[in-house]
Amino acid sequence: MKKIYILFVVLGIGFTANAQKISFGFKGGLNSSWVTGDSSDGITPRIGVHLGVMSEFSLSEKFSIQPELIYSQQGAQQDVAFTLDGFTIQEEELKARQNYVNLPVLAKYYITENFSIEAGPQIGFLLSAEQEGAGIEVDAKDALKSIDFAASLGVSYKLNSGLSFGARYNAGVSNVNDVEGVTDDNFNGVLQVSIGYFLK
Repeated sequence: MKKIYILFVVLGIGFTANAQKISFGFKGGLNSSWVTGDSSDGITPRIGVHLGVMSEFSLSEKFSIQPELIYSQQGAQQDVAFTLDGFTIQEEELKARQNYVNLPVLAKYYITENFSIEAGPQIGFLLSAEQEGAGIEVDAKDALKSIDFAASLGVSYKLNSGLSFGARYNAGVSNVNDVEGVTDDNFNGVLQVSIGYFLK
């Protein structure tokens, strides 16, 4: 966690040197998360929340940089069928729950005074992971990589009062599996809708 804080501070110092205006705020909202890749058959989304802080460094009338520090509930659900001689003998729903601290750094372009499009990289730090199925819950943190990389793309609308609304998709670009001998590549996918407020 100390490394995350230091990284956030370093980014802030770098952007502050070139910013014409700086705003700080907070945001929260809903996640719909899933897994894509080799083991994604039967995957359905997990609904979670995200909550955190953000800042916006205006570089010009049209361009700004927005770093964020976000707690994010992610994961997925998967229907698994157990078969014997071609016959299904049992079906189970497996639930994978992961908690991340994500640090996206977004470049924003204002199409109008209030409406903007945003894109940029995101680095995520895994806090915890559990998997539940057949009434059994196990710690799955060791089965996942501790750092996740993603590309973010979204839109936002900011009112003059400071209230903001946004929608964003975070597409994982790094394999999250960290189990020895497992060759499947799987990637996080998260769709977010949020509401935030920039302090005056």
